Amino acid sequence: GVNTYINDLNSPYIDGVSITRGSPRQHVWSLICGLTQTSSVYYACPCNTGSSASMQSFIGNNYFCESGNPYNGISSYLYTSDPLWDGQGCGSLESPCCNVPGIPWFHRDYGSNTTTDYIELRVCASGGTYEEDIPVGYYEIYVK
Repeated sequence: GVNTYINDLNSPYIDGVSITRGSPRQHVWSLICGLTQTSSVYYACPCNTGSSASMQSFIGNNYFCESGNPYNGISSYLYTSDPLWDGQGCGSLESPCCNVPGIPWFHRDYGSNTTTDYIELRVCASGGTYEEDIPVGYYEIYVK
């Protein structure tokens, strides 16, 4: 979920994938792993119905959040039957997270500004892989 106690792009501010640019890092997009599809606790997706999760201000609305865990509770199981951030297979509470424009493609418009910044993709987790393993098999970033 969102690690609200960490307000720093250089630290694991989410459990998921962080896409940033430049040095110092500037937020581009966050792909957040929520704790469960069936909960609105603070580690669930902030877009879940009734969620008590808050977001760091630098994320804004530039994120997707989804959980592969269909159960209500913490588990050390890797849920592979529901790939994240595709807008499909969403539980009832997380349906607002999956009904967002563009999913699974994100889009950031920086206007007419041009840059030579590097783009960085980082897998972030506040815990160890024994409880917060976030496998990423393939990701494409297109820049126009």
